[in-house]
Amino acid sequence: MAALYEGYTLCGLVPDQNLSSSGIQGIEEERDRDHVVVTDSTRSVTLYKVSDQKPLGSWTVKQGHKLTCPAVFNSQTNEYVAVTDNKVIRIWKEDDILLDKAFKATVSSDVWKVHCTHGGEPVVLFQRGAVRLLDSLLAAPQQPIEEVLAQEEAIRWSTIIVAETQQFIIITTEQKGEHFLYLQRLNPNSVQRYRLEREEPGLSPLSFSATYRDKHICLLYLYPNGHVYQSVLSVRGLGTEEGVQALPLPRSLLLGLPVGDGQLEAASAMALDEAHVAVVGVPHPSAGGGKDFLCIWNTNFQTLQAGKEIAGKIYGQLWSYSNKVFIPHGKTLSIIPFECPKSSLASALGKLKHTKTEESKTPNSVPSWNNILHGEKAQPSKSAETRRTRTTRKSQSTTNLTTDQVLELIKTAPVEEIQKEVEGFLTRAEFQDLQPSVGQLALTLVSRSLADPAFYSSSTLAQLVHTRCLCHSVCPDLVLLALEKKDYFLCQLCLQFFPDIPEAVTCACLKAFISIPDVDAEKVSLEPDSVEFMENLITRDRAEAGLQNGFSPTSSVVNDRQTRAEDVKKKASAPSQLSCPVGLHKAVLINEILQTPYSDTFLLPHLKDLSSQHVMLFLQYLQFLYLKYSQDAFPQMEGFRSPSLSQIMDWVCLLLDAHFTVLVMTPEAKGLLLNLHRFVKSQVRLVSELGKIEGSLQELRKMKAKESIGQYSIEIIELF
Repeated sequence: MAALYEGYTLCGLVPDQNLSSSGIQGIEEERDRDHVVVTDSTRSVTLYKVSDQKPLGSWTVKQGHKLTCPAVFNSQTNEYVAVTDNKVIRIWKEDDILLDKAFKATVSSDVWKVHCTHGGEPVVLFQRGAVRLLDSLLAAPQQPIEEVLAQEEAIRWSTIIVAETQQFIIITTEQKGEHFLYLQRLNPNSVQRYRLEREEPGLSPLSFSATYRDKHICLLYLYPNGHVYQSVLSVRGLGTEEGVQALPLPRSLLLGLPVGDGQLEAASAMALDEAHVAVVGVPHPSAGGGKDFLCIWNTNFQTLQAGKEIAGKIYGQLWSYSNKVFIPHGKTLSIIPFECPKSSLASALGKLKHTKTEESKTPNSVPSWNNILHGEKAQPSKSAETRRTRTTRKSQSTTNLTTDQVLELIKTAPVEEIQKEVEGFLTRAEFQDLQPSVGQLALTLVSRSLADPAFYSSSTLAQLVHTRCLCHSVCPDLVLLALEKKDYFLCQLCLQFFPDIPEAVTCACLKAFISIPDVDAEKVSLEPDSVEFMENLITRDRAEAGLQNGFSPTSSVVNDRQTRAEDVKKKASAPSQLSCPVGLHKAVLINEILQTPYSDTFLLPHLKDLSSQHVMLFLQYLQFLYLKYSQDAFPQMEGFRSPSLSQIMDWVCLLLDAHFTVLVMTPEAKGLLLNLHRFVKSQVRLVSELGKIEGSLQELRKMKAKESIGQYSIEIIELF
């Protein structure tokens, strides 16, 4: 299911005094995925490094001049191109300081925009519809420019698409309430004009988005009534003659978004892939009025899959590059990372089981149609039995309540009645209506729980989380409420199923889990398969631990061969005595933290709030996990939810980065740090030894196996 992750600020904005405009003309991705060029509405162009949120360069035109189109980056020449005062084309390099001293050329007609694709030559689009390649235009800047558009026809939006190695310019225009689309191909030049179908009287498209897939250009456009349409254009069959006659442009309704009271004003929709659309400025179906959201909708199954509240005024602008959404709001330009996994009916319905890695997937994990539609399997696995909380039987409720009726019931009814009615509603609800309804139910339950300390329905909230139709963005107070109520089972479910938990909430869970006394943690009911994993890890005897991965947990690093040989014999004859520093259930909860997605940049500041005692305990547990994982005798159990080896080491590095100075100054941490240092040193030695035989191993790989080998054979291999 699609997810929106924790966002961060790229830069501040200087909007208009009446807040009608964000102050940004455009954002263009630069030479790689980590650089963008931001052009404001007046005089400045700024280059930013996205990962650091730092400006690397800024260029400004003199007072009295104005940038009239967004700057683009020409990757062929490593130059920037922009237009000032409608007719002056300016070209400069990154090391240029003053734009006034850079190259500039004045053309004979007003420019609408300069478009450029990665590796392609910039294309200049004029306000009257004509198109020129930049080099040919600069060869004769005062060349006459023809008028392609009709009288009183004006450009509203444009973009460039690369299809089958050819560049296409797409233009939408408006003339006396009619809307048209121009598809222009370059080399050879050809243009075709289309007429968009009329919507309700007086409604014009708020935004356009174009993508190329399956040898067709897909145009996406949003109307103020919430209708999102898609039109598909073939890039083949365009002749060399200009199409004067406007052809009708067929369309299909892709989404019908909720608009609340009135019509949409500042809204935008953008295609992220063939099945997902990002929408901003459209009301969230589960939230009240007065709030603005960025949402991701699945167009195949008509479901809302992710939502994030956006503070401040929305300007209806949206850009997307490299799985990041750029959105101006209030006085901030924010970047929000997103993920859109491949769509399937199972995931859209919340029935697809999460798997830890690709390697852990088995044929048995592929859901059947019975499982998708009815929650049944011919031979249910142990994990499926323990995780299933919804049943396929009809609800025992005698009345079939609607969503609004259940919401009203939640506000006043006792816990038992609410649990019964919500369970019945989830059984009866249509799949396409489930996601917004679940969000509304969860928000209402959480709101009542926060307002009335005596009310709390743990099982009902767990049912809603199990539908997989919830995420942190939809119900941001749920995890913190569970922590407040010490409902650690619900916390575990949220950590498993929510892909967008902020780093601050993750650290709050970590603090709570580490602080639980082991005696109290053992009383908590947790997911059985995760508990069973830790039981096997902690209690199973391993008589053949030995030296694994070049490291013996209880021995010092030795250099002479004799001492090392004696140590091997000693370790081979005695089982490893590794003890877990925390209780069983506390370890299970900490494992959920280790598997939660995070960003290093935003997690580190919150990790610094941990006390030194908690850091010590956490590091001891991570060391215990790593040593257990490093033993070859430990069987990696498929199908059980457990942290990976890389996740464990990543957390060790994070903790040391956040608390290294404190740990060095803490006497109790000396032994732990020495053990970690000894382990790293042994690993370096192991890698060095492996490097010595790398050449021999490569030669073995190159050798061809004999075609026929009998039941018994002896083969001599010479290694040089």
